[in-house]
Amino acid sequence: MPDPPFVATSVARFDQPWSMAFLPDGRLLVSEKPGKLKLLDIANGNIGEISGVPTVAYGGQGGFGDIALHPQYADNGWIYLSYAEPGEGDVRGAAVARARLQLDADGGGRLQDLQVIWRQVPKVTGEGHYGHRLVFDGDGKLWISSSERQKFDPAQDMASNLGKIVRLNDDGSVPADNPFAEQGGVTAQIWSLGHRNVLGLAFDGEGRLWEVEMGPRGGDELNRVERGSNYGYPIVSNGDHYDGRNIPDHDTRPEFNAPEVWWTPVISPSSLIVYSGSMFPYFKGNGFVSGLSSKSLVRIEFHGDHAREAARYDMGERIRCVRQGPDGALWLLEDGANARLLKLTPAAG
Repeated sequence: MPDPPFVATSVARFDQPWSMAFLPDGRLLVSEKPGKLKLLDIANGNIGEISGVPTVAYGGQGGFGDIALHPQYADNGWIYLSYAEPGEGDVRGAAVARARLQLDADGGGRLQDLQVIWRQVPKVTGEGHYGHRLVFDGDGKLWISSSERQKFDPAQDMASNLGKIVRLNDDGSVPADNPFAEQGGVTAQIWSLGHRNVLGLAFDGEGRLWEVEMGPRGGDELNRVERGSNYGYPIVSNGDHYDGRNIPDHDTRPEFNAPEVWWTPVISPSSLIVYSGSMFPYFKGNGFVSGLSSKSLVRIEFHGDHAREAARYDMGERIRCVRQGPDGALWLLEDGANARLLKLTPAAG
């Protein structure tokens, strides 16, 4: 791997962090998978806690997930949270709630008026492949990655929202122009299908939506998300089942949307951004994918609807999340207990 063009500075540590979001005042919200929401004041290093977080189904890949601010957060105070939610009996599923963030003078705060606006259907057994990444588009629509919960077939089942990319209004209602809106029910939520475990969602500067998802044994994917499109899982994949059984490659079934980039060996993608800042002007418009098993930050160059891996930077630890800060710095969360929050700034010279 090339020498990274940045210097990494450790800023704070968290317990199994999963995601982060900057507030307009520059403070940073960080979700911890066991079920806590922390607030970091980067200026003085103080870490406070936000109370009122919903109960999460913690275990395996499940727990507290993503954080997103409403595009008009400065006016309405809404933040959006995803998490694994327990059901009746030994089942669970991803849920998305919104709440108003009420900050206090002591560096913490609480969530008020919390309401669940979306759930995976159906809840199933197991503790893997929730997905539940969140992103807003320029029109204020909320996009959710809903992974297939390691159950394979639901990704092709239009009566389930598992293995799908979902598009909603900011209150959880279904936009009338969704591709399957007339079918009603959870089907109306679906924008695209045939996904495995989508852990990154990001819009580029032209408004195109991109996603990264974990393949099975091989075949991690970067996809351009297109309206009503089927990405083929589990019928096709550029990887194989963990037990060694073959899965036909994408090129055997051209009716399915093939990835723009795929990785074997895998990188284990865990989040995605498209960089728009000025601190790294030479990266403007590039994508960055955080890698778990690859312990890397992968840089993507986009060319219209196409993309390629441009560089891979060795970070030495599993990376759970990458985000762009208000000043254009890159911020990373390592994975696991006592994980570092890193700020990346340009290397000298």
